[in-house]
Amino acid sequence: MIRKIDLIPSSAKLFFALCYDFSAIGLAFFLAYFLRLGASHLDITTAELSVFTFVLLGTMLMFYCLGTYRTVVRYFSAKETLKVVGILLVSCVLFYIAGHFFNAFVPRSVPIVFFAIAALLVGGARAAFALITNDKWFDEREPVVIYGAGNTGRQLALTLINGNKYQPIGFVDEKSRYHGRELIGLKIYPLTHVEKLVTRYGQFKVLLAIENVSKKRLQEILATIEPHALELLAVPDMADIVSGKRKIDQLREVSVDELLGREPVAPIPELLSSNIKDKVVMVSGAGGSIGKELCRQIILQHPSKLVLLDVSEAFLYEIHQELSHFLNELNSDIPLIPLIGNVQNGILMTTIFHTHQVQTIYHAAAYKHVPLVENNVIAGISNNVLGTYEIAQAAIYCDVETFVLISTDKAVRPTNVMGATKRLAELVLQSLAPRDHNTRFVMVRFGNVLGSSGSVVPLFKRQIKAGGPITITHPDIIRYFMTIPEAAQLVIQAGAMGKGGDVFVLDMGKPVKIVDLAYNMTHLMGLTIKDDNNPDGDIEIHYTGLRPGEKLYEELLIDDHAQATKHQRIMTANERALSWPDVSKILNAINDAMRAEDTVTLRKILMEAPLEYRPENETTNQATNQANKVEPSTSDNEQAALVSSC
Repeated sequence: MIRKIDLIPSSAKLFFALCYDFSAIGLAFFLAYFLRLGASHLDITTAELSVFTFVLLGTMLMFYCLGTYRTVVRYFSAKETLKVVGILLVSCVLFYIAGHFFNAFVPRSVPIVFFAIAALLVGGARAAFALITNDKWFDEREPVVIYGAGNTGRQLALTLINGNKYQPIGFVDEKSRYHGRELIGLKIYPLTHVEKLVTRYGQFKVLLAIENVSKKRLQEILATIEPHALELLAVPDMADIVSGKRKIDQLREVSVDELLGREPVAPIPELLSSNIKDKVVMVSGAGGSIGKELCRQIILQHPSKLVLLDVSEAFLYEIHQELSHFLNELNSDIPLIPLIGNVQNGILMTTIFHTHQVQTIYHAAAYKHVPLVENNVIAGISNNVLGTYEIAQAAIYCDVETFVLISTDKAVRPTNVMGATKRLAELVLQSLAPRDHNTRFVMVRFGNVLGSSGSVVPLFKRQIKAGGPITITHPDIIRYFMTIPEAAQLVIQAGAMGKGGDVFVLDMGKPVKIVDLAYNMTHLMGLTIKDDNNPDGDIEIHYTGLRPGEKLYEELLIDDHAQATKHQRIMTANERALSWPDVSKILNAINDAMRAEDTVTLRKILMEAPLEYRPENETTNQATNQANKVEPSTSDNEQAALVSSC
């Protein structure tokens, strides 16, 4: 409707406004006489008509000269109302003056009644039009409730009221002193009234307008809002608003990272900088999810040079551009060296280390997608095992000080080829660690990270936006999750604590049931799951069955002999290691099978090696039992809020 009004020519709008005001002032003039004298005594002579003409033309001229007709009526404000009232007050005075000048019959009350009626017809009509065109009656703005009745919430409400996308219908706030009061005409409700608001208004969005909200508080908010399937959005960070990068009404989705992430533990500064500050650092797999975040964290610790290695030109270009922009913002001149290369090329690795005098390596290059590696055994072993061996040997040859391997929880009692290759990579480095050289080898093992390539979070989000279905392999599948920034920081700190051959394990928090994650994500996007309890829901869940090599439940330790370290979320694992001669025999056997491209033999080598590798068919029942051990310790209510408490 607003668009149609905008398309009317300005000249036509002006003509309509002039005609309306002409009629309104005329009606006000004669109605004032009628109300004062009554129909029986009403006698309009030439003198009164002369007064009418004088008042009408004078009022219209003032409206025109003082810019009343230049105002966009749908944005008619209190200031414009005062202007109209002021002009009509002057007209009231002109009414008296004209009466004396033309010797007309003008009772003292008539100009006052004229003023009241004209103000109502002229100013009131404009105000009513502005109110209607800015209300839901005229457009289809989405209803929203603003969480937080503070200064940020007030600014957001004012911005949205003047916009054309969202219609604020109230505030929600935890502070009891605000409940029942109004802010800019909108009532403030307690958080417990969300259900009543849904009953009254139907579905609406909830806009989070509070600064520096803690994870715990965010989870409490979610626990109340999530069951109603209300989409939750948040205002941008205040720093971005102040800097002008974003506007307050440029709302963003509340990410699952924020909801699953734990309260951050302050890093230990000396551990973060120990292997990085003023040193040449290299990240292999720099274009991957973990590699990128490692690079971001490394930049903040001021290395003398950062070497970016990746086999993918596209990923390498992306991270190089991002870091270059980041360095410009920091006004830093740390050299970035983007290199395309494969870690399986030992000669290339040696050349890179020697040329750039690399001192610290974070080895994140690996094939990690379980089903893909399961169907590409040769590629998985080449990259994850032989690639790790080649880059490790090059590091030893070039006297690299520290070598940190990014490992995985799937290396513990692996049921898939990917996990077996990562466990063998750990054994390779453990066997190299005690040999006569100057390189310190450290391994850091953790679970799934939120938002990484192949993670369920971006997959679920795409499936929900596409209308479903959400695909989950098994209704009981459970996983550990950690945010990428937390994982990268802990990897760097663990790497600084290693003495050589250490395997560190990160505290991943509580495990998350994947089906609960799907429900939470769906509800956060304002939709519901279609199941037996809700046959009219929006999104279905399809269970596809466990993929090749997939466990129901992941582990982080092979045994229970982990020891605490100086960081509360990092443990060191005391696990069986192999001597170099034993590992060398396994590598020689692998090389022979690789040359013959014998996949069957490669799988047999992995199964016979001391990796505790058993294909999924042999371990499904055991994994199910392990998963079931976790669930009874959590009440039904805790399970419902599991995603928001991790």
